[in-house]
Amino acid sequence: MKSDCVSDAWITFPTSPFQIGFTYPFPFLTLIFFTLTGLCYIQAMPMVWRVLYTLENIIEQEGIDIGLSELSQMYNLVSHGSHRFLFKHKPGQAHPILKTTKNDTNWRNQFFFIRKDSIQTEPIYPRNGSPRVG
Repeated sequence: MKSDCVSDAWITFPTSPFQIGFTYPFPFLTLIFFTLTGLCYIQAMPMVWRVLYTLENIIEQEGIDIGLSELSQMYNLVSHGSHRFLFKHKPGQAHPILKTTKNDTNWRNQFFFIRKDSIQTEPIYPRNGSPRVG
């Protein structure tokens, strides 16, 4: 099975968020990001996960209120082709969060399936045979 296959019984998660320290269910900013953009988890390139993870840690450790408004002031969400998305820093500005742009090899092939009925909250996943784009 491919990572963007749709199944009535299974959903696909990328491994990258869990490799950097995320746990499921994802924290609030991350859930809101995926809900409002309409992206499914597998569409986010690892750089997106690193930025979200960094922001979630700032929120938790420093108590700073960061939302999608602040995120959209730092980055544009752009397609990298094949229904995959990444953050691109605003033109003329330095990268707001350093060390998030690492080149990940073979990340599209690193995913796993979970039975839909085995998780308590509804994840965001493709519903119509291809990744949901918004």
